[in-house]
Order: sequence, then structure tokens, then C-alpha cells
Amino acid sequence: MSQAGGPQMSHQPGGPSARRITYDARGLVEPVAEVPRIAKIEGDRAEFDAAELTARRINLELRWLLYEQGVRDVVVRNPGAKHSIGVGILQRCTLRFEGSFGYFGLGLIDGPEVTVTGRVGWSVCENMMSGVVVIEKNAGSLTGAALRGGDLVVKGSVGARTGIDQKGGTIVVGGDAGLMSGFMMQRGRQIICGSAGPGLGDSMYSGSIYVGGKVASLGVDCVEAELGPADEELLDRKLSAYGVDRPDSFRKFVCGKKLWNYDSLEPSERKLVL
Repeated sequence: MSQAGGPQMSHQPGGPSARRITYDARGLVEPVAEVPRIAKIEGDRAEFDAAELTARRINLELRWLLYEQGVRDVVVRNPGAKHSIGVGILQRCTLRFEGSFGYFGLGLIDGPEVTVTGRVGWSVCENMMSGVVVIEKNAGSLTGAALRGGDLVVKGSVGARTGIDQKGGTIVVGGDAGLMSGFMMQRGRQIICGSAGPGLGDSMYSGSIYVGGKVASLGVDCVEAELGPADEELLDRKLSAYGVDRPDSFRKFVCGKKLWNYDSLEPSERKLVL
């Protein structure tokens, strides 16, 4: 028996209670939950080839290495653009993925230092709390959505709405950024070395966006601000730390505060923001 778009079931002796999930074309169900235990471990370092593993088994192998084997430095080869890889890593460690990711990679992480040598899809590092992530090539839309802290560096270009609802941390983009980057940004910084698409900083509440190239248009309540010595120091420090070429000049954009409207029922929100 199969369900449209959902898991396909195989009948087993003993009636419906004995049905077993075998396959889901959407990739939402991966019934094999066994840790592969294929990594080659040497001291506190390990590496493994993920070419034949599902996303779930890649994550199981990572957790086994980091939380049970005491490994602190892991190399993952051939991640194969699978989705949701490396999510929920909550400790300091070094991870290197040799290849590309699908969508929602490295979400909800807190502490690791990560390098991805390929490209990444939508929503990489969503809700990242701390740590450093360096993407050597391009990233899709919603990069760093709701980022809370740490540094997220994309050496190529990024898609639309990068840093949507960003609440802290720094996003560095070596190339261009798509439309509405910084949409509803609440805190943190974005450094875009290339050009920015239409609607930059639309409805941002706070934070700073630096752009080295052209800006197609500003979003609602996003205004240009003066670039000071502290801004120059920040730009020099972040770009040199990650080997990103600095443009000749930057422009800075912040919230115009025209949308800061609070009524008498929101004293706590007003105190928090101001």
C-alpha cells in the first residue's frame, strides 16, 4: 500500500500492525537508524566517506564520533548535496565537509568551526548560535536565517533574503547578495563585498549592513549612515581573518526607525529594543 507523496508500506504477516516503512520519495523518512561506524579514527581526529550514506546516517556517524568517541576534528568526504547535514552540533569541534550541501545544512549549531568546500542550498546555518562556518563557494536563499551569533562566511554569492530575521552574529559575503537581504533584521552585521539586490534591509529593526558594490534599491525604513573608524576596523578585521578581498570602499545601511511604533501594551518590548 502506498500514500501519494508519502511513505510506501510493505505488508508483512500479522496484519497492519506489522507494516514496515521501506521508502519515502520525499526523503522525510529514513528508517535505518543504525550508526554506520565507518570512520577511520586516529586519536581525536576522524574521517569518513559519506557517498553511500543517507543524510540521517551521516548525522548519526557525526554524533557518534563527537559525543561517544571523543573526536574533535572530523573530515566528511562526498556529502553529495544531501539535505540537513551537520545539524544540531552543540559543542566546540572542527568539521570539514569536502563537497556540497543541499538545503538546511548546519542548522541549530552552537560552537563548531566548519568548512564546506562546495556550495550550499537554502537556509544554511538557520538559527546558528555560535561558532564559525566558512562556505568556499555560493549559497542559496535564506542564508543565515535567524542567525543568533558567530561568523557565517560565504566566499561566493548568496541568494534572496540572506540574514532574514537575523538576531546577532556576522554574515560575510564575498560576492553579491540577492533581493531583500537583511529583511526584518533585528541585530548583528552583514558585510556584502559585491552588490546587493532590490529591497536591501527592508523593515530592519536594528543592526548594520555594509555593501562594497552597488545597491539596487533600499527596502522600507532602511537608510544610509556614516561610516566611522569603528566600522572600518570591523571590516578590516573580519575580511582579513577569512581571506576575503576588500573592495575599495563600503557604504553602511541601518534602520531609519520610522517603523519603531509601540503602544502602551508593549512596554517590555519597547524596553528590550531601546
